[in-house]
Amino acid sequence: MDIKSVDILSLFEESLTKNQAVEFAQIGKVVQVGDAHCTAYGLIDAVYGEMVEFEGGNKGIIFDLDDDTVTIFLLYAHISVAEHEIVKRTGAVFKTPVGNGFLGRVVNALGSPIDGLGPIAVEEYRPIEKVIPGIIERTPINQSLETGTLTVDALIPIGKGQRELIIGNRSTGKTSVVLDAILHQKDKNVICVYVSIGHRQANIARLVNTLRMFGALDYTIVISADASEPALDKYLAPYVGCTIAEFFKDQKKDVLIIYDDLSNHAIAYREMSLLMRRAPGREAYPGDVFYLHSRLLERAGKFVSGGSITALPIVEVQSDDITAYVPTNLISITDGQIFLDTKLFNSGVRPAINVELSVSRVGGAAQTAAMKKMVSALKIELAQYQELLAFSQFGSELDMVSQQRLARGARIVELLKQAEHAPISFVDQVLMLFLLKYNFLDTLKQTVVREFAIQFIAYIQLSYSQVYNTIKESGDITDEVLQELMARAQEFSLLHRPVDL
Repeated sequence: MDIKSVDILSLFEESLTKNQAVEFAQIGKVVQVGDAHCTAYGLIDAVYGEMVEFEGGNKGIIFDLDDDTVTIFLLYAHISVAEHEIVKRTGAVFKTPVGNGFLGRVVNALGSPIDGLGPIAVEEYRPIEKVIPGIIERTPINQSLETGTLTVDALIPIGKGQRELIIGNRSTGKTSVVLDAILHQKDKNVICVYVSIGHRQANIARLVNTLRMFGALDYTIVISADASEPALDKYLAPYVGCTIAEFFKDQKKDVLIIYDDLSNHAIAYREMSLLMRRAPGREAYPGDVFYLHSRLLERAGKFVSGGSITALPIVEVQSDDITAYVPTNLISITDGQIFLDTKLFNSGVRPAINVELSVSRVGGAAQTAAMKKMVSALKIELAQYQELLAFSQFGSELDMVSQQRLARGARIVELLKQAEHAPISFVDQVLMLFLLKYNFLDTLKQTVVREFAIQFIAYIQLSYSQVYNTIKESGDITDEVLQELMARAQEFSLLHRPVDL
């Protein structure tokens, strides 16, 4: 055997050895199967978050790396995985389909349609995790995102690119507030993404039907991970929704995304962590539950390249306890919170927003000039009313000034009441607050305050449409417009006073 033959043989041996090593690193074997997850041995070079494929057709995502094994959560619950089954690395992360075809559709946490309307035209696939844009890529919030809820737009305004937490007990109207915000975006060139996490299918079907009935489904995408879905689906849903929102943001569009709710999301992640036997911390949540939501909500904002993502996360608390672990985490991440109070809800105040505990840290910078002029002292008046109301419960006799403040506060509360699924336009809100600020409601009975305001708005729209359109186009109330409104309000008070005064 000559030297050339020996060289060729050694090359063949070296090539075969390399191939076997690569093949061994890419393939492993299932050694234990649990509830929607399994443990595999042999995936030496696997990385966190990597997609893997099973011999039986299922797929999964790696969520835990041990010395010799990895923990994989399964994507498809209907495909079984058995022990000793072969599992193979893909070298890729989980990606969700995105595209304009998702508008008006209801999809699950994997991006597959579940509304029975056929397949969706997919334009591309994007990873659900990404590097969060830095400060240089962002721009200050200077545009108002109108929600159509008078209390929110007047006292707790939200700007495009803001993150505002909706917090409250169970059944206090949290979903109704965000649903009205979606309905109000009609003809405003805002794409809406609603992520439902851990809710019943009946509730999701009712919400979709409401959106369709009001014509809001055309610009809305619904991502559903209902209560019957595995914990992995509930974990993935908000990240999938955010990735779809970023697709439209990259087209320089404004997007409103709602996470309903992140308390269920944290519970799903806690379940996954306990299955992986990670050390539990406060309230049995893992230590990285803060990072879980911070890396999600930090993807919202207003960007220099154009477009914005406004995030309205919802969190449910128990017995009005906003000091629980997940709520305090979210309060520290977001730019303010809207607190819905059970006592207000039970007393008939809808929406049951507690103005004292609610705050918006950046929305005021995007509030229109007209709204700022009309609400300059409204929050202080409401706070004084609540304080006097609590004091009057003791039965003490109040002086005349205190009685007047109580009467005015009751009228403010009555004016801020709003029916469900009936958002109010910006100009209508300004006109209602105008009547309040300049004391045109003080002589009315509390029961007719709202009726009087609605009739005044109709009167201005029909008889003095130029004034109405001026406020709508400019977003401000000049001295000339204010004088005109004062004259029209005095005229309307004389001619159209309700009978029940």
